[in-house]
Amino acid sequence: MNKIYLAFVLLLLFASCASRKNIAYLQPSHLELEKTYLQYAPKIQQEDLLTITVSAADIKATMPFNQQNVYQAAAGTATDMAFKPTYLVDAKGEIEFPVLGKVKVGGLSRVEATELLRSQLKKYIVEPGVNLTFANFKVTVLGEVAKPGTYTLPQERVTVLEALGLAGDMTIKGLRNNVLLIREKNGEKKMERLNLLSDSILNSPYYYLAQNDVIYVEPNGSQVRNSNLGQNTNVWISVSSIIISILTLVVTSRR
Repeated sequence: MNKIYLAFVLLLLFASCASRKNIAYLQPSHLELEKTYLQYAPKIQQEDLLTITVSAADIKATMPFNQQNVYQAAAGTATDMAFKPTYLVDAKGEIEFPVLGKVKVGGLSRVEATELLRSQLKKYIVEPGVNLTFANFKVTVLGEVAKPGTYTLPQERVTVLEALGLAGDMTIKGLRNNVLLIREKNGEKKMERLNLLSDSILNSPYYYLAQNDVIYVEPNGSQVRNSNLGQNTNVWISVSSIIISILTLVVTSRR
């Protein structure tokens, strides 16, 4: 009996070690981590919606460059901060901006597009300020997570780990070393597999997400096998467990 107990304890210890290896994020890989966000910052693509407002010391000078709602236009007031003018990026990567006309921002990062607009506005405004953000930056998280769904984000600097955090993290049944990321670039969809068990993911060009990325967390092997068990199989397992428990009590009482 002592040998059986010892074997059971050793089995539990082995299982606990194996489970940590398969569950813990960012396990050390001895790789030198790089600062990659600027290199892999999301680029503006067609069908993106951009919120752009122009500011300056002379508010009246900015009025021709800021979209106004019908109430502001009737009153002749400056742009209300509650109103967020948006611009759709067309198939050529261009937006139609007041006074400036067509401005090509496709393929640029948010920071690069901001600087481009600021340089063009300097022809008309003294020291203009430009606030440019994505109005439709969203990611979708599916599969073995606590709260699957589509999440709209207020800014574009978001990592795969942060997206999983928004979805309540992976469940214990999620496969952490083979997370699927689907990304569309220039009208073409690409699929990448990410290993979140290793800290080498921090150097991946897919660590920082782009707009409309889809993350799918696959179920692990045990979850897949459990899905093949029918209701009758589960009943038989429960009955078998009860029978084994009864037999164990009988044998123990006779001793």
